[in-house]
Amino acid sequence: MLTVPPASVPILETERLVLRGHKADDFADCFALWTNPDVTRFIGGKPSTQEEVWGRLLRYVGHWSLLGFGYWVITEKKTGRFMGEVGFADFRREIDPSLEGIPEIGWVLAPECQGKGYATEAARAATLWGEENFGPVRTACIIAPENEASIRVAERCGYREFRRTTYKDKPTIMFVREKAVS
Repeated sequence: MLTVPPASVPILETERLVLRGHKADDFADCFALWTNPDVTRFIGGKPSTQEEVWGRLLRYVGHWSLLGFGYWVITEKKTGRFMGEVGFADFRREIDPSLEGIPEIGWVLAPECQGKGYATEAARAATLWGEENFGPVRTACIIAPENEASIRVAERCGYREFRRTTYKDKPTIMFVREKAVS
């Protein structure tokens, strides 16, 4: 398979992480991530199929091409090891209240990478990038009420509970982060 590196995805670096665009070569790592029941229990509730993971990877690349924002692969700076994904999206979700026009941040880490502050570090880097590139706009995320670890990450990154709602007939908490006008 021909692999072309993503040209327009910025590379972000933190103390321990590198965030970069997805490549076709990332499919195996993405597949391992999204087929792990520990990863998907709060995101969709069931492991993804090969077709669903491929569609997700294409959506990530398409976001950058069409909208100028999207998801990054999270890698460990020292080793280059795939750790997960973080970024902003416009999924056009059917949810009330609507997220139309509001960049939605999300993150997911492999189980062996959880509980070490990586999600917060990656989400903070993405949030700072968003502030610089979206201007003074609200961003949001949705989290399952029982996903206490992700709720803590959201709060550490400045997101506050906005509304309790449902998404695909499941209880969901919508968090928002307001961008202060300078």
